[in-house]
Amino acid sequence: MRKTIEELLETPYWVADILPEQVKADSPGQYFAVERYYREKPRITEIKKRHADLVLKLNCYRDILPDGEEERNPPPERIAKAVLTQRVCLRTDDALIVSEPDELYLTVYHPDGELLRLLKKLCVGEGLYLWQPPAEKE
Repeated sequence: MRKTIEELLETPYWVADILPEQVKADSPGQYFAVERYYREKPRITEIKKRHADLVLKLNCYRDILPDGEEERNPPPERIAKAVLTQRVCLRTDDALIVSEPDELYLTVYHPDGELLRLLKKLCVGEGLYLWQPPAEKE
């Protein structure tokens, strides 16, 4: 049985990000100032274009189904516009890619090994990094 979006959001996830790993809370750098810098236009627009390009290139290899739509593989222009302008959940097989319009990263939930292999290559081409956050301790 196929997982619901709510179930997928509870699974292990990976992040396609502009940074190569999670910044530690005690980092001596100025993460929040740098984050604010990248969230300003036109920088955030350029990053979201990279996200859209990554998803479109992935769509060459995998079916993409935006949440709330019945049509698999909608026109590339619709996929790109959604990634650039709104919160979008994209299914590919039993994985979920979530894009928020004001975030510097994409989140990929429940990817299989082949999807991870492909995403790593696509991230390199877009100047992004794919990494998995450390497991949360309960």
